[in-house]
Amino acid sequence: MKEFDFEGKLYKKASNIAAISSVFSLKEAMLQGTILEGLCYMCDSEHNLYVKLGECVGIIPKSEGALGIDEGKIRDIALISKVGKRVQFVVESIDEEGKTAFLSRKKVQQRCRDEYIKKLVPGDVLEAKVTHLEPFGAFVDIGAGINSLIPIDMLSVSRIPHPSQRVHEGEVLRCVVKNRADGKITLSLREMLGTWEENAARFRAGQTVRGIVRSIESYGVFIELAPNLAGLAEFSNEVEPGQEVAVFIKAIIPEKMKIKLSIIDSFEQSSKEKLTYYFEGDHMDRWRYSPDNCLKTVETVF
Repeated sequence: MKEFDFEGKLYKKASNIAAISSVFSLKEAMLQGTILEGLCYMCDSEHNLYVKLGECVGIIPKSEGALGIDEGKIRDIALISKVGKRVQFVVESIDEEGKTAFLSRKKVQQRCRDEYIKKLVPGDVLEAKVTHLEPFGAFVDIGAGINSLIPIDMLSVSRIPHPSQRVHEGEVLRCVVKNRADGKITLSLREMLGTWEENAARFRAGQTVRGIVRSIESYGVFIELAPNLAGLAEFSNEVEPGQEVAVFIKAIIPEKMKIKLSIIDSFEQSSKEKLTYYFEGDHMDRWRYSPDNCLKTVETVF
């Protein structure tokens, strides 16, 4: 595992548990500058964070709570929202009685930015944890609580009305760096979810399978068979977006990237399926979604 990970990943490691269990081990971690993780159980009226440690109270002063908090680039809600969640920190000092440890989350974030995030380039693949959702996309923790955005149109090839239709808070995703500008990194998920051919290989003409209605047009109904694969059924006013349907696959046409469907039945959508990843490497230079013999080229060049 790399040194810098999203918050929550260190918490149950044996080395982390041992390090936060005693004053002696906390002092050792302080001398070595070891990054630790603990559960934040309170944010006081001054917006200082309190962390559960073994034998003493851990305090992250507001000024050490996050990069940008002093400059006003980060709002106080970013600290308040950490209550009940795991946060990373380094130990700054411990009082003589060994009852209070003063911690810094900001220094971990600064190290993460300088030693890891600044080195990321378009095409790099990383794990990230979904922190919250907005209509325009999903914010994810790419390391030490530093957030990046996956825009809604980058969550899959199949169009969705809201990020919650694809991912949920707390979910760990494999993403690729789409671009970086003005110090901000934008991520994409769709390149991880397979090409048209990789997804279409799961289906055969003559099968009846489940799908999700994504949009209804005058010429037909677009139905998602997988996050990166959709087909078209004849128009129907008996279904609506978000409904789950059983569809008969009439034809699969790679050269046109088309799948012809017929709606058999409809019912309320069940729980979201786990995402399937098709790329296992740590970097990609180019991703071509469309088949080689397709009349239309859909690709990403990093």
